[in-house]
Parts: sequence; C-alpha cells; structure tokens
Amino acid sequence: MMSAGPARPTGAAGAGLRQNAEEFESVFLNTMLQQMFAGLEEGGSWGDSQGSDAWRGMLVETYADTIAKSGGIGIADSIQRELLALQETNGQ
Repeated sequence: MMSAGPARPTGAAGAGLRQNAEEFESVFLNTMLQQMFAGLEEGGSWGDSQGSDAWRGMLVETYADTIAKSGGIGIADSIQRELLALQETNGQ
C-alpha cells in the first residue's frame, strides 16, 4: 500500500512545521556535503587562498539550502510527520 505522502497541515502552524523540517534537512545536508568536500585537495573551484575555506563553507551552505527547499532527500517529510504526530499526542 502506498502512502499519500506527508500530512500537510494548513495555516501558520503547518508552515512553521514545514519550515522547521526543511531547516533540519538543510543542516543535515550541510554536514554531509562538508564531509564530502573535506577530502578534496586544495584548489579547484575555490582556489587555495586564505579565504577559500570561507567561500567553500558558503557554497556548501547554499547547496544544502537549495537541495532542502527543492524537495530534499526525504528527511524533511519524515521530520514533519514526526513533529505533527508529537503535536497531536501532546494536544490530547
């Protein structure tokens, strides 16, 4: 049986849950991408100057945010479902 996807509550609470879930996914992706780029030799796209680490960090952060806001890898959907379930449990 296929799931209909994540529950999408409406209103400000629903938007807040989704935003929190996407932010969590973005942080996760940022950590993953930082590790992926850590093994690369200096140089390449960002050069090997003193500021290259800062530029690389900003680029990876932008990649992570863009991926999360474009649908991500499914973590935000799971987090949103869990947050919604916790909210419903605490409301009873």
